[in-house]
Amino acid sequence: MRHSLPMQATDLVLTPTHLRFLGRRFPCSIGRGGVRSDKREGDGATPRGTHRIVGMLYRPDRMARPADWALPIGPCDLWSDDPADPDYNLMVRAPHAFGHERLRRADPLYDLVILTDWNWPCAARGRGSAIFIHQWRRPHFPTEGCIGLRRDHLHWIAARIRHATRLVAS
Repeated sequence: MRHSLPMQATDLVLTPTHLRFLGRRFPCSIGRGGVRSDKREGDGATPRGTHRIVGMLYRPDRMARPADWALPIGPCDLWSDDPADPDYNLMVRAPHAFGHERLRRADPLYDLVILTDWNWPCAARGRGSAIFIHQWRRPHFPTEGCIGLRRDHLHWIAARIRHATRLVAS
């Protein structure tokens, strides 16, 4: 687990029911396994700790670029979630022989994805793959460990996060 660092005004602060950011509260979904310090692959938990925001991905066929540093999700973009993969917990491209998750989905869940540095870039096998901040399926419906938000809230946050923004989950 990461050491606790002093809170910053630009932090995204996670509680079991909402995310606080820039003086606002946003209802959210978290992992079905709750917030845990001992996160493992497949446990459905959201990892406790202070995590840097390291990237933003978006579907250019569905929305405008949300920030000047956001990268487009292409038709062949995947995320490796297979601990046996040498590229475990990294973005990869199809075709890909190991277990993975499609980033370009038919549903809108990954139209906009904010990436955290959970177990990245040098992943420890079995500690769990990426923790994204993305659109929820429906209010408070649990995720596989990611943080889900209402679409308009996700877009509001994405437009305002900066290089120093962190996700603080306690």
